[in-house]
Amino acid sequence: MNARNFSSLAIAALFIVYASTVSAHEGTGITGGFISGFLHPVLGWDHVVAMVAVGLWGAFLGNPAIWVLPVVFPLIMAFGGALGVIGVPIPAVETGIAASAVVLGAMVAFTVRAPIWIAAVIVGAFAIFHGHAHGTELPNAANPLAYSIGFVLSTGLLHLSGVAFGLLVRWPAGKVVVQTGGGLIALVGVGFLTGIV
Repeated sequence: MNARNFSSLAIAALFIVYASTVSAHEGTGITGGFISGFLHPVLGWDHVVAMVAVGLWGAFLGNPAIWVLPVVFPLIMAFGGALGVIGVPIPAVETGIAASAVVLGAMVAFTVRAPIWIAAVIVGAFAIFHGHAHGTELPNAANPLAYSIGFVLSTGLLHLSGVAFGLLVRWPAGKVVVQTGGGLIALVGVGFLTGIV
């Protein structure tokens, strides 16, 4: 990691440390069955940008990350969801969700080529926060199994959209577009952290 990437990540960490409240995930509505579960990630911009960023970063890193990261995320997300269902508290869940957009977007924007295991650990750590947010709503769902299937499927589709967009990195102009997309995701995450969005 060069000095430019390190300083960008340090700035992102400062935003995370000083973020007092994040309400990007509040008020997402009543949970029900499959449709509610499917729509939950799609209608929550905090989830959308992070899921797309996972796919973008995977596509940017290439094989095997292009498929490993979008598989790691839902698997670890399920673990975070189980923690939420059984009531295990995780501090600063909303901040963790917003921070995922900042960090993952920055990874793409600054073309961070982390080893696959580090990328998987970063993605997995953020997946716990996203899963916990889903899991805390799961016990209130009319059909918890259908709700779970819906949000996992929706998450996968968001990852795939990020991968599809990320494949533009094969061309020089496409690489710039993907990096710009990563930068925009990071800025949206900063907006969530500061309460602007």
